[in-house]
Amino acid sequence: MNKTKLIVGLGNPGEKYQNTRHNTGELILNFWAKNNDLLSFKYDKKLESFINKAFFNGQEIILALPQTFMNESGIAVSQIAKFYKILPENIWIIHDDLDLPLGKIKISKDKSSAGHKGAQSIIDHLKTKDFVRFRIGISNEFLEKQKKTKDFVLEKFTSKEKKILKEVIKKTSQMIEISLMEGFDKAMSRIG
Repeated sequence: MNKTKLIVGLGNPGEKYQNTRHNTGELILNFWAKNNDLLSFKYDKKLESFINKAFFNGQEIILALPQTFMNESGIAVSQIAKFYKILPENIWIIHDDLDLPLGKIKISKDKSSAGHKGAQSIIDHLKTKDFVRFRIGISNEFLEKQKKTKDFVLEKFTSKEKKILKEVIKKTSQMIEISLMEGFDKAMSRIG
């Protein structure tokens, strides 16, 4: 049985969306990959993603940065999973979460999308919610004043937020590492 983990950093493609709140998953996965000298991503047109097949702690992992838009993340994730024969329970998705305040990180499995369009697209395409999500809080006091959620998630982080985000990125990277080596419960109890 294939135990390879697929770790996906969600975001929107293109320079326009870099460093926006919606690209938090991509920011984190890039940081983690760089920290572990796993930066040899190659674009795979068929899978619509930047892919990096690597080993971490003796375990095969596939890192993916989909180049589909957030609302269509499921297209890329399901293609990658099918191509590499990865079971849903071995898929880890890192994404922003409006239901959590900036600075909060939650690992959940087998949960509904709670309105996150990227997570919902993945559920729809995989036909299951039995995968792991690293939910990264992005909510703040400005969200209350925003007319549209869509505008808020596509804005770049403020300089005040960037300080908090820096810690969140480090913390989530540690959680990914501990989860790979010792499991999610350990990661949540030690860092969460």
